[in-house]
Amino acid sequence: MHGGVTGRRKRNVRRVRELRAMRQEVREQRRAVGSVRLDASEAGLSGKLVVETTDVAKGYGGDDIVKGVTLRVMRGDRLGIVGPNGAGKTTLLKLLTGEIAPDRGAIRHGANLEVVSLDQRRDELNPNWTVSDALTGGRGDQVIINGKARHVASYMKDFLFLPEQRLSPIRVLSGGERGRLMLARALAKPSNVLVLDEPTNDLDLETLDLLQELLSDYTGTLLLVSHDRDFLDRIVTSVLAPTGDGHWTEYAGGYSDMIAQRQGEELWKKGRAETLPTVRNSNGDVLKAPQAAKTKLSFKEKHALSALPAEIAKLEAEIEALAVKLADNGLYERDRTAFDVASARVADAQRQLEQAETQWLELEEKRAAIEDSGG
Repeated sequence: MHGGVTGRRKRNVRRVRELRAMRQEVREQRRAVGSVRLDASEAGLSGKLVVETTDVAKGYGGDDIVKGVTLRVMRGDRLGIVGPNGAGKTTLLKLLTGEIAPDRGAIRHGANLEVVSLDQRRDELNPNWTVSDALTGGRGDQVIINGKARHVASYMKDFLFLPEQRLSPIRVLSGGERGRLMLARALAKPSNVLVLDEPTNDLDLETLDLLQELLSDYTGTLLLVSHDRDFLDRIVTSVLAPTGDGHWTEYAGGYSDMIAQRQGEELWKKGRAETLPTVRNSNGDVLKAPQAAKTKLSFKEKHALSALPAEIAKLEAEIEALAVKLADNGLYERDRTAFDVASARVADAQRQLEQAETQWLELEEKRAAIEDSGG
């Protein structure tokens, strides 16, 4: 396993904590800035600004689908753009990247931006190319990653390909393998801004897990259009959502944070804290109102907090045993069924481990927060 199972668990826990720290930083920046533009600080932000929009509008056929958008994206930000079909998500993304110009307002881009878009349209892959050709451009067997040469077979392994698939034509790849190949092609290009428009469409679970892990490790700026709420919660530090009549509002945090903030806004507007309104998301689904903060963990939560470490250890041991079994190079030839069963189980166990680790971390943070508040 890459880095070992224990190392993987530590990375997952670290990523969750780092994402939450980044979201807290975004919240503090929003509170400090408010509606005031930091014009006097622009010189100090040189090299950190990615894009800034001021009262930007864009429309088609006389109707504005983007109106009055004022936004600042800084280096390292992870901005998610959400909304129903036709709301203007892709138009907004094209405005932010400079692909199209606004009808009104101003857009300023930072210096030295290297933008790469993850294109999920598989049609750019020539079916007669080999996997190696798609990654090297047909030039040798080396891929340049972060300025360093790597053998294409080594790079392929990062995306779950077997070394012998290097010379396989693209036409024989499965849909999931083509998805992973698109990821490998995009992430091989040097970038400090990664643009993704509905990247999770048509991806299998294995490729979706891989994409999430790769994006968690990406150190540049992310601009992400997605309808996948769980994916947004795990990746972004702020969400830009339509609020009607072409207007958009940025919310610190992930998709769930955005929903909670919108509920709070509704309560404030109606002035009735004792009666929670019906709140709907961008797809029109009714969302449950938030409950009052608990002063202690429930019995079920306490039980889960005490039981999860043993469950995590059991899953880790199972994954290690399966890894040893799959490391047997002759297993595939001797017993294809056993190989397939072990491969499927290790993927399932890894997902279960990820879920258990995340649940434990959330409960542990909740317990600590309750103790800190004197609950």
